[in-house]
Amino acid sequence: MRLEDKVALITGGAAGIGKATAVRFAEEGALVVICDVDTKSGEKTLKELGPDAAFYRVDVTDRTSVDSWVKSVLGKYGRIDVLVNNAGIVRDSLLVKMKDGELIRQMPEDDFDLVVAINLKGVFNCTQAVVPAMIRQGGGVILNATSIVGIDGNIGQTNYIATKAGVIGMTKAWARELGRHNIRVNAVAPGFTATEILTSMPDNVLEGMKARTPLGRLGQPEDIANAYLFLASDEASFISADVLRVDGGIVIGT
Repeated sequence: MRLEDKVALITGGAAGIGKATAVRFAEEGALVVICDVDTKSGEKTLKELGPDAAFYRVDVTDRTSVDSWVKSVLGKYGRIDVLVNNAGIVRDSLLVKMKDGELIRQMPEDDFDLVVAINLKGVFNCTQAVVPAMIRQGGGVILNATSIVGIDGNIGQTNYIATKAGVIGMTKAWARELGRHNIRVNAVAPGFTATEILTSMPDNVLEGMKARTPLGRLGQPEDIANAYLFLASDEASFISADVLRVDGGIVIGT
């Protein structure tokens, strides 16, 4: 029971890695609060988390929505011990695609803006909303979802990579700013992970991902959840400003 009676907030907690993390935290005694824009999946996940858990529909890009969520959580539980900034999306596209000297397609500006709003600004919104409560109570843990492509880069993911590299930068800045308040800040960088989105891809694409991963398999959401669990627990009490790769040994581009 490594998180016994800890209040843990998880954004994007309705499915995928967020759901796996919520379930794992609940197994270790945490009082889990998930948020998502997918109400149906959120309510379904809530049933797996036990009577002390809660689900809120929250748009992390909307600061009013985030502030209302945090205020409600503090009113119900009285404290916030862990925040997992997991919510994120992809909108992949090449920067530009040319043929015979003519521009055929390029990454839409709207897709760039949307990914930045959710994956980067959303992390900023939720963290800034939660930190004052953590300072007042004497400490806490903030865990941010980055990605191996935020470290290594990847083709066709300019918007996503920009956000995930930005999250790494914010993680390191916040670890330095908030350490004196006993708040640890770390990031987790998953590799190819078998979430609902990934497993819907063609078999030949999935096999290619496995072949590029030295351990020869896709990660499971539980692999990432276990990394979050370790970093949230007192076992990681002297770890801050770190980026933990959970990727089966892959290096993108090799």
